[in-house]
Amino acid sequence: MEKSFNLPANGKKRVVIIGAGFAGLKLARNLAGSQYQVVMIDKRNFHQFQPLFYQVATSGLEPSNISFPIRKIFQKHTNLHFRNTELLEVKPHEKTIVTQAGELSYDKLVIATGVDTNYFGNKNIEEYGISMKSTAQAINLRNRILESFEAAILTEDRKEQAKQLSVVIVGGGPTGVELSGAIAELKSYVLPKDYPELDFSRMKIRLYEAAPRLLNGMSEKAGKDAFKFLTQLGVEVHLNTKILDYDGDEMILEDGTSYKVQNLVWTAGVGGKRINGIPEEHYVRGNRLAVDRTNQIKGLTDVYALGDIASMQTEKYANGHPQVAQVAIQQARLLSRNLVKDTTEQFEYSDKGSMATIGRNMAVVDLPSFTFSGVIAWFMWLVVHLMAIVGVKNRLFIFINWAQSYFSRDQSLRVLIRPFKKK
Repeated sequence: MEKSFNLPANGKKRVVIIGAGFAGLKLARNLAGSQYQVVMIDKRNFHQFQPLFYQVATSGLEPSNISFPIRKIFQKHTNLHFRNTELLEVKPHEKTIVTQAGELSYDKLVIATGVDTNYFGNKNIEEYGISMKSTAQAINLRNRILESFEAAILTEDRKEQAKQLSVVIVGGGPTGVELSGAIAELKSYVLPKDYPELDFSRMKIRLYEAAPRLLNGMSEKAGKDAFKFLTQLGVEVHLNTKILDYDGDEMILEDGTSYKVQNLVWTAGVGGKRINGIPEEHYVRGNRLAVDRTNQIKGLTDVYALGDIASMQTEKYANGHPQVAQVAIQQARLLSRNLVKDTTEQFEYSDKGSMATIGRNMAVVDLPSFTFSGVIAWFMWLVVHLMAIVGVKNRLFIFINWAQSYFSRDQSLRVLIRPFKKK
């Protein structure tokens, strides 16, 4: 028996999964009832649905709606175990990992830790910018936005009001586009009713993208349609524009232009985190782990990587697959089959398409055969995301919230909850 982890000594080979994201959770569920003892390690005790973080940040959904307790998922499966701790080091030659709770041996190790915000070495933006890569960070962004409105209503200084009300989003990918649209709809339909004393013409929503178009991972048409929708909502979209620095008060563009900014949200890039014990030569661009076509880390035995942290070179994807949920889920399915059947089937990504929503009745969808946008795309986005949520109860609550917001154009979750501090 593992002294630190209180796991049954049942003679089964052990698969240790690091991370409860899309890939890790899918793999664990597919290994339920298998010949393996499966141990999932995560510093959070819940699975979080990342595509809807922006709706938590803009008061559209409760954090609990997009979070699901891992132990509830594992309840009916005696071979699935969860331990709430953090990975500190991997010892590949000893086939053990080191966590805050102690050491644990494995027969197969699967790293599915996902990626974190990439600030491209800019320490000021890392310190003063707002990121949105976890439920806690989404709540923090919601608080920052609401705190800014409360501060704005306490002053008659027009410049200070404009600074408090305005929001800058950096990064024109799906997260940046969806967040910009959601904030723009708040500005148009919700906030003027909450703060009738404020002049919301002073509230500027600016989206900056260093590339020449939005949604680089999608079709050119999707990028153009997203630009059109955002412009209709009143978002100022700046393409070919790079943010050079931000000190918490002043934002400086590459051309030297500067603006006073209270809230700068950074969605411009992601990168993996290095793991102690895995040598540097196993990492490639973006701190991703180089894997073969079975998702085994090249040069290591019985150590695999799935999802965003994995970089698999193929003829079609020379720089690795796109860092989206479908890749993670499909890789997890394949690995579960290979582990259960003791085979080495190779991974081939089936691209089912991609989508982004900008606002009410405004979305873009890229399918393998064609691209479309507008109302039908928006309803398709709703259905796909609703069905991807873990738990019937969560789906029901999200559906009710979305229906209420659609017909009333109002979100009722604008609650400012600050962390408790002892005096």
